[in-house]
Amino acid sequence: MKECNQCGKCCIKYGDGDLSATKEEIDLWEIFNPEIFKFVKDNKIWFDPESGLSLKGCPFLEIAPKINSFAPNKYTCSIYLNRPEDCRHYPSLIPEMIRDECEMIEVTDIQKPKQAQIKLDFLMQDSRPPGFS
Repeated sequence: MKECNQCGKCCIKYGDGDLSATKEEIDLWEIFNPEIFKFVKDNKIWFDPESGLSLKGCPFLEIAPKINSFAPNKYTCSIYLNRPEDCRHYPSLIPEMIRDECEMIEVTDIQKPKQAQIKLDFLMQDSRPPGFS
């Protein structure tokens, strides 16, 4: 399994309404991160603060500056330390990564998914809550 190359596929795919945030996250944003909370409507994320309409993508996904004009786009999250749990826990399963065409997956991961899952669980251990499986 490769390191994440910041291709943004996961954020682009799930940033258009397939994400949720916990009530606790939303409550904390309201108090400590009003710049995030303004994109919440009826305890759901990501909505345009002015129109109230659902956004087609995460408002905090940004394209990183390119090293040169031929380099592929790399994406960053401007709220990385305060991102929703859904984002922190992704990816969680090898089949999910394959389905989403995650660029971390290698041929050996597809051939040996159990070993790949063990490696993924190790890589993601700091992003997941205790007892996550």
